[in-house]
Amino acid sequence: MKAFRALVANEFLVFLRDKAALTFTILFPLLFIVLFGFLMAGGASTETTRLGLAIAPGADGTRLDAVVAGSGLAGVERYAGARELQEAVEGRDVDFGASWDGTTLTFVYDVRRTQENFTYKELARGIAARFDLANQGRHPLLDARSIVEGGEAEADWFTLVVPGILAFSILSAGLFAVAGHVTAMKQRRLLERFVVTPMRPTALLAAVVVVRLAVVFFSTLVTLAVAMALFRVAFHVDWLAYVAFLVAATVGTMGLGTIFSLLVRQPSSASNLANVVSMLMMFLAGIYYPIEVMPAALRAVSRALPLTHMADAMRYVTGVMDMSPLRFWVICGVFFVGGAALLPALAHYVVRADRR
Repeated sequence: MKAFRALVANEFLVFLRDKAALTFTILFPLLFIVLFGFLMAGGASTETTRLGLAIAPGADGTRLDAVVAGSGLAGVERYAGARELQEAVEGRDVDFGASWDGTTLTFVYDVRRTQENFTYKELARGIAARFDLANQGRHPLLDARSIVEGGEAEADWFTLVVPGILAFSILSAGLFAVAGHVTAMKQRRLLERFVVTPMRPTALLAAVVVVRLAVVFFSTLVTLAVAMALFRVAFHVDWLAYVAFLVAATVGTMGLGTIFSLLVRQPSSASNLANVVSMLMMFLAGIYYPIEVMPAALRAVSRALPLTHMADAMRYVTGVMDMSPLRFWVICGVFFVGGAALLPALAHYVVRADRR
């Protein structure tokens, strides 16, 4: 046990010196969270939208005022005419504008705000529909209520992306733990020192597993904390399922990394292979956009990727997406059993100094 603890301590130092592993496991998730968080922080919503309103002299604006007042907007600024309104929208004194001349209701948008304009146009359609009914002396016949199935009602794009980035960091940690790391030790002839000791080949991989598990726990917790602190993202974490998934996913992805180490012998080749595979999965697994927008062929490919199921499971344990408990535990079981079976079975062939 003392020798194993020393091996774990040595592996931890090796990890700290591995710039690629540090970057993909710890720095990239934080960088992505901060980058996308600030990019999406200005996302529009009814509660934050300011409307500029211009009603021409002589036009009856009573009904329009009543409709706008009931729209739940953050604020309404009034302007004397259409020109002043356009200047205010262009200068971003307001988010979008509405101009009423007595016969035509015109909405004004800033063409540069491509991301927010979708929300503003939806708000404009609602205002126009209610204003039309008011001019006819009618009221909506039905009250509409939205029910979100499959996840949290308040979950937005960024809330779904954060667990996906966490899943990608676990994938990177598992792949780079073995692919490239063990082969680099082989190239530097470090394994030859181990084979003359009583250490079993599985002991080295076990030490790597322990270190990467600790790193994954640290990385994901720090990333979650940063997302919650900087961007007020709300997660409802099931900590028991969270721990179980991190263990299973780390072991499973390390099993995949062991296969890469078996396929290639040069550390640069193993690292490059792991990098290419992880990047392809990141873009095909619905990390940054839903797989539902992909063509049918790519959706089928996406559902076959480990990262797709990892991202779904991480969204489940963080409380932003619904999933049957059976599916979640099946995912955990497949990853854990697969990795636990691959690591010992391949350790003898991977951790062997005479393998050229």
